[in-house]
Formats: sequence, structure tokens, C-alpha cells
Amino acid sequence: MSKPLLIIIIVALGGLGLASMFTVHETEYAIRFQLGRIVKTDYQPGLHFKVPFVNNIRKFDNRILTLDTQPQPMLTSEQKFVDVDSFVKWRIMDVSRFYTSTQGNEAIALNRLNSIIEDRLRNQIASRTLAEVVSEERVSTMQDIATAANEAAQEFGIEVVDVRIKSIELPDDVRESVFRRMAADRQKEANRYRFEGREEAERIRSNADRQAQVILAEGEREGQRMRGEGDARSIAIYADAYGMDEEFFAFSRSLQAYRNAFGGRQDVMVVDPRSEFFDYFGGDNSDSR
Repeated sequence: MSKPLLIIIIVALGGLGLASMFTVHETEYAIRFQLGRIVKTDYQPGLHFKVPFVNNIRKFDNRILTLDTQPQPMLTSEQKFVDVDSFVKWRIMDVSRFYTSTQGNEAIALNRLNSIIEDRLRNQIASRTLAEVVSEERVSTMQDIATAANEAAQEFGIEVVDVRIKSIELPDDVRESVFRRMAADRQKEANRYRFEGREEAERIRSNADRQAQVILAEGEREGQRMRGEGDARSIAIYADAYGMDEEFFAFSRSLQAYRNAFGGRQDVMVVDPRSEFFDYFGGDNSDSR
């Protein structure tokens, strides 16, 4: 055998050897076909062999994948439109059924899964009010959607792991009317608070004015009482002083009268010098007394 022929045989055998080997990773499913017919799907991760030209291998991802759906308008039980945006976590559970039902085309699988999710989501939204959809019941809504979608997706060898609602938005025209209604409600509530505030302020002012009148009246009464007591004490003191020395008291009252009468330099008085007013002023009148 010639050397060139030997090399050709060795290369051909090497090519056949390489063509007969394939590797399955931990993140993959592998299907072996024999002339277009599925013959094996339960490959473990590692190196495997096949018959070249007779068998061929298709691989599919076995990890959890994400389907991000487009926002869809849906009706609540109150016949209100909402735009629901969601995403789905899914994975292939039965690779043979997945291939048979979708021809191994992931786009077909995603399209069918999207239809399943949209139908179940629409049914769940239609059975709930808007308040229930956006409240704490939103969690139970997503769980119900995931359960119903998983049952339908098993036909295609798919498991729906989770369904999540990212956002629930009102359409623009509905949002404007809702905002106007909310603004009107808030305005009504603000007016009620203002009215109650004015009413409370009037009540506080009325109480304050009444208390002020009471305090002033009590103060005036106490002042009158103290002035009365002071006048009584003053009269008593004057009486006691007068009784102790009547002549001195009369003299002191006369001096006070002189002081008041002659306080101004321009004052002019016409008085009889012999009147009692001048008893202590000096002269004959004092002697005659």
C-alpha cells in the first residue's frame, strides 16, 4: 500500500471518528435521530457516540427561560380596560414531546406558550375587579395563571415555572378620566377639611372670647373689691388719726387745702379773710378762734 493512500485512509478514519462523537453539556437536552426518527432522548452530560451519516443530533436548552410578553388590553369584571404587561418563566420538561409538537422550533413554542398565557391571563383578569387585580390578591392571581398555563403547556412538553405581572396600566383615555375623578374626590375631601377647620377655629375663638370676658369680669370684680377694701381701710385710718388729735388733723387738712388752692401762680381767689379757710393762715382769725 502506497504512503499517500495510507494517509488518506487514516484521515478518513479520523474524520469518521470525529463525526461519530458528540458532547452533551449539563445545560442541554440531546435527541438522536435515525433517518429522521427519534431513537433516544435520555442522554446524560458527557461524551457520546453515534453512527455517522445515519444518526444526527439536535440539542435544546434545559434551563429556565424567560418569555417577555407584550402589554395587552384586557377587561376587568367591571368592564374596565387595563394594559397588562407580564413575563413567563418556562423550561422544557419532555424534550421528545417538545420536538414532536413544535418541530423543534423555539419560535413556534414561544408563540403557542404566549397564546396560552394570554388566554389564562385574560380569563383571570376578567373574573376580578380592578381593585383586586392591583391589591394583595395580585399574588394569588399570578399563581392561578401559572397553574392553569402549566396544565395547558404540558401538551407541548413545557413546564410553566412562574408567571409575573410587571405592570397594570390604565389606557390613556381611561387614565385621564380616573385622574380627574381622583382630583375631584381629593378636592371634595380638602373642602371638607377646610370647612371643619373653619368650624373648629370659630369654636376656639368663641371659647377664647368667652373666657376673656369671664377673666375681665372677674378681674373687674376683684379690682372693685380691693378698691372697696382700700377705701374702707383709708377711711378707718383717717378716722383713727382724727380721733387721736382732732386739732392736728384739722391743721393738716387745712395745709392740704392751702396747697391745692395756691398751687398755680396765676390763680386768683376772692375770699373773706375772716372765713374759716384762713383759720390756720395766721392773723387775728386764728387768735379769735
